[in-house]
Amino acid sequence: MISPPLSQSWPRPTRPRPIVIFGAGSIVGDAHLPAYRLAGFPVAGLYDRNAERARSLADAWGVPAFADAEAALAVPGAVFDLALPPAAHAGVLERLPRGAPVLIQKPMGGDLAEASRILAICRERDLVAAVNFQLRFSPMMLAVADAARRGLLGRIVDVEVHLNLLTPWHLFAFLKGAERVELTLHSIHYLDTIRALLGDPQGVLARTLGHPASDVAQTRTSAILDYGGDVRCTLSINHDHRFGRRFQDASFRIEGTEGAAMVKLGLLLDYPHGELDELWITSGGDWTEVPLAGGWFPHAFVGVMSNLQRAAAGEDGRLETGVEDAWRTMALVEACFEASRAPATPVARRP
Repeated sequence: MISPPLSQSWPRPTRPRPIVIFGAGSIVGDAHLPAYRLAGFPVAGLYDRNAERARSLADAWGVPAFADAEAALAVPGAVFDLALPPAAHAGVLERLPRGAPVLIQKPMGGDLAEASRILAICRERDLVAAVNFQLRFSPMMLAVADAARRGLLGRIVDVEVHLNLLTPWHLFAFLKGAERVELTLHSIHYLDTIRALLGDPQGVLARTLGHPASDVAQTRTSAILDYGGDVRCTLSINHDHRFGRRFQDASFRIEGTEGAAMVKLGLLLDYPHGELDELWITSGGDWTEVPLAGGWFPHAFVGVMSNLQRAAAGEDGRLETGVEDAWRTMALVEACFEASRAPATPVARRP
């Protein structure tokens, strides 16, 4: 047993403010609303341009559905939750009350140019703005971060993310025709979490590509993040393993000079039903399974909203995934795309 137990949750705001949700897609019903009910956060209502979809979801969760955006924007003292496609963020941000707290669904725009525009809007309007990079707030990753802070791992020198599974992209209709998918909408979580552990890399090598059996632009990614010295960091991501559960995998391995952590991303196996997340830690002896107090969905969404509300109230001194930090994650994603377009070093031919 690890004593004292590793921290797995973010402190809740003392006086939660009402939440207004823009968007009524599947992620709202699967994660946002379950998280806010779990935490006891008041939901003032939700708005979606598809009024029928908004009413159906609102009725299912016993919250109001706003008739129009103006009514949603007029809720006094609200925290706004933009669960929208990337292209819709800027237009709503420009209409928010000056100084309002807002959680922006990842990614922070479709590319770095859009992220820069969003950053400029948030600065100009003094918004207390965070991006919903919630993996770092999951119980398993909060525990890993606490283990690292307490020196249980020593200096982190090796990080590997490995996915070999089948992702049901058809559940996300908005991806049809999208030019950027895997890195921008999925592996961005891992890149952001790695940044939280190791900081910004010096550079990247990457390839992201599709699959003959898929109509999604990219479903597979290989990347190496260069941290210099003796630190190795890699991602091997394959969303097209169509050969059953036996050899599927979704893991995050963090090794240090004194210990190591293995994380099973259970949610991704048979998504959206998923399996249980797991965390195992060793500090040089036997591996210990750390009992988890919750899963990536919905518990991580409690954490990111708690940090935003506490930062807006002055209870937290740092907005962990604030737009200034989130822009750096977007810059890393952009660098991966740039690296993917760059030519590889040719192999010498036999003379």
